[in-house]
Amino acid sequence: AEQPGMPLSNQEYRQLFWSLRRAHRTSTVCLLRMLYGCQNPLVHKLDEYENHGLIPDGPICAELPGTPSFPNFCTFSFYRCTMRRYFIKV
Repeated sequence: AEQPGMPLSNQEYRQLFWSLRRAHRTSTVCLLRMLYGCQNPLVHKLDEYENHGLIPDGPICAELPGTPSFPNFCTFSFYRCTMRRYFIKV
């Protein structure tokens, strides 16, 4: 079992976003994130799922050369939505 707060494995990410893409759900989740923020129950649940049940506290470092860390997971997720880089991991 994965440790709470750890990101999904590459295979888990593929499965998560593949299921979201099937019905254009990724853009819907990103729209919800933009409109209501990370406190929206659906967005919050997705963030928890993505991190094995526990949303990590900041700062968040990403696998992006030259990109500074993000103050929290919400900011990191918002960045991924706006840049459409859904598979960037913590």
